[in-house]
Amino acid sequence: MVIIRILMIEDDKTLAESLAYSLRQQQYTVDICYEGDDGLRWWEKGIYDLVLLDRMLPRLDGLTLLAIVRSRGIVTPVLMMTALGSLEQVVEGLDSGADDYIVQPFATEELL
Repeated sequence: MVIIRILMIEDDKTLAESLAYSLRQQQYTVDICYEGDDGLRWWEKGIYDLVLLDRMLPRLDGLTLLAIVRSRGIVTPVLMMTALGSLEQVVEGLDSGADDYIVQPFATEELL
């Protein structure tokens, strides 16, 4: 069995725990960080297959965090999850290095 490790960087603790529960039910391994600077430290460990990244984070926002890791050559796939869903914001997220962009609220099945 292949183990897929996911790092979720999301400051909404209720949402993060709910999504992590659903992902773990599907046999994913999930670590959660609630602040951007913590997320950066975890992400740099290089052990994740996917990062679920919120845009609006305390201490270090998602776009800045993504720019930092991309500038360091870290190519982990990123799914940006955020309530910011205008066309401009989606394009900005993708241009910043996200591989995909999902607007909240979304159904858990859409994420899976």
